[in-house]
Amino acid sequence: MSITTAAEKTGARSADAAELITGARDRIDALDDRIIGLIQERMAVSAVIQESRIASGGRRVNLSREMEVLAHYRDALGKPGTALAMTMLELCRGRI
Repeated sequence: MSITTAAEKTGARSADAAELITGARDRIDALDDRIIGLIQERMAVSAVIQESRIASGGRRVNLSREMEVLAHYRDALGKPGTALAMTMLELCRGRI
């Protein structure tokens, strides 16, 4: 990778920095793929729980459980964790 190309792609000012940034970005991309896979797996498990709850006469969403999940993410990640958990719960519960 040339310095000009590295600067355009990474914002780095040296070949060493560009190489480090490129490697770190590759790792982030791999982590993102794993996170997406885990969320998709969570969505599938949530669907099983919802179907079972509904089949037994219960509601589709258990708000007290969702509050537990929100608190868990908030405690682990701070206020942004709550927003992340809300998005994940929205993905997992589907359309209400």
